[in-house]
Amino acid sequence: MIFRALDEATLVAGQIRPGDIAAAVAAGVTTIVNNRPDGEEPGQPAAGEIEAAARAAGLRYRDIPVTGGIAPEQVAALCAIMEEGGGRLLLFCRSGTRSAYLWALALARRGVDGEAIIARAAAAGFDLSALRPHLLL
Repeated sequence: MIFRALDEATLVAGQIRPGDIAAAVAAGVTTIVNNRPDGEEPGQPAAGEIEAAARAAGLRYRDIPVTGGIAPEQVAALCAIMEEGGGRLLLFCRSGTRSAYLWALALARRGVDGEAIIARAAAAGFDLSALRPHLLL
């Protein structure tokens, strides 16, 4: 499993499986945030399976499924998780892109400079230039 660092506190990945939890723990993850709805694709593990594996490993688990656009409530939910602190986050979805977008919008809402967000994402391999109007508040 490849985890990409968006910043020191946040990693992002494509779909993870229960067997990837040990690698997340080794990477210093303390909270897993699932941005993928159940049943999006055949063969996808259920959120409950990942949650059970995460909790068994002593990790916190949060579910913020994103379909279509990202709603303000979803951004607020991720902001709340970020404010809890207590360690490193791992956000995941099918490819990691939705999670990177949600992370970027949450940082912008918390007052982080939009160009810095875009640069951090680019360093991790994500082009968030389409979000520029939403990040430069």
